[in-house]
Amino acid sequence: MRNRIVLVFLCFTVFVVKAQEKPQDNVQQFTLKNGMKFLVLEDHSIPNANMYIFWKVGSRNEYPGITGLSHFFEHMMFNGSKKYGPKMFDRTMEAAGGSNNAYTTEDVTVYTDWFPSTAIETIFDLESDRVGHLAIDSAMVASERGVVLSERSTGLENSNFRNLSEQVKGVAFLAHPYRWSVIGYESDIKNWTQQDLQNYFDTYYAPNNAVVVVSGDVTLSRVKQLAEQYFEPIASNEAPREVHTEEPEQRGEKRVMVHKKVSTPNVLLAYHVPETKHKDYYALDVLSSVLSDGKSSRLYSSLVDEQELATSAWAYMPQSFDANLFYLYGVASSDKIAADVEAGFLKEIEKIKTTGITAQELQKVKNQKLVDFYRTLETIDGKSNTLGTYELYFGDYKNMYTAADSYEKVTLEDVQRVANTYFAKSNRTVGVLQDNETTIEAGTN
Repeated sequence: MRNRIVLVFLCFTVFVVKAQEKPQDNVQQFTLKNGMKFLVLEDHSIPNANMYIFWKVGSRNEYPGITGLSHFFEHMMFNGSKKYGPKMFDRTMEAAGGSNNAYTTEDVTVYTDWFPSTAIETIFDLESDRVGHLAIDSAMVASERGVVLSERSTGLENSNFRNLSEQVKGVAFLAHPYRWSVIGYESDIKNWTQQDLQNYFDTYYAPNNAVVVVSGDVTLSRVKQLAEQYFEPIASNEAPREVHTEEPEQRGEKRVMVHKKVSTPNVLLAYHVPETKHKDYYALDVLSSVLSDGKSSRLYSSLVDEQELATSAWAYMPQSFDANLFYLYGVASSDKIAADVEAGFLKEIEKIKTTGITAQELQKVKNQKLVDFYRTLETIDGKSNTLGTYELYFGDYKNMYTAADSYEKVTLEDVQRVANTYFAKSNRTVGVLQDNETTIEAGTN
């Protein structure tokens, strides 16, 4: 196993070195007259290609009254346009040998297409049709509104984490639009107007608000020709207003209790951390992995394996345009209460704040980050997703070529420093989900 890791590490290093020498030879870019930006990565290893369209719109672009619209348009974009009517998008793509998906986050909405390279013009035709001529039909809106409402209620019922995290976010954020969930509030979903939808689509689905990544068995000249033919006729729009709300500094611990029928309590700690572009991102990402990745991680080995305080325990830090939250989540064992799990979390955090992590832990995480990144870039799908992610979240796709160096530069002192900087009692929100009125003692660290 050790030899395999070393081999993959060396392969990744060779890839990075080559990429750093001449990144322009790997990724080529152009921007249409309407402002739509394209990144193209030729890879002729297999006769397939993909297209990722990153729209710079997510729940952070909403406001009370229209929450959930970003996610709603993820549904609507598959329900008919001028040339391809309802359900025809999927059918046409599948007939050409392709498939698709989409997802919405707090920051972006992304549409993904995978297809034989021979079907590339069909993909451009399909995508440009729904961007330029989406049918916001009232009957279809009513139908999808019901689907989203059902999705919201079912999701909250079936996912304890989603149920608890929605409440924690609403308490942790005082001002920033990250405080509501991507799916939106039920009352807003029920009351969007036709004009709300049209205004939102016109604002955020303008071509100058998108980054398109095409990877695989394609050529730059062919992609550019099709982009100019299908997308360039779509008019640009005034750039959307920037989200300028900054979350005020939290000045004291916040706590929230959520009641739901569960077998054991669920505990969520959330600490405010900076946006992905911040210099501390890589140290925080390493810290998240030390806490959470694998059965030898701090949280699993301590809370689950050794002390048996929880049946599961993990950490998570999303990539984001603005300052967000670093989460620690645990599900209590059958004979434990929420306070036990919370105390277990705080004990592990305090250890890192006081004594840091070991050199072995740091090197293990660095090696795993490199291996994971290399594996991602082995596929055209991973290449497109990574290019778009670095272009949007890190400010420039070229930063992916320095990712290995950025992880390698993280020191033991960096990890300990970010733990002390951000894991303060006054900077956290604690949420507990349980099925009774029992309260928990406040943490003291």
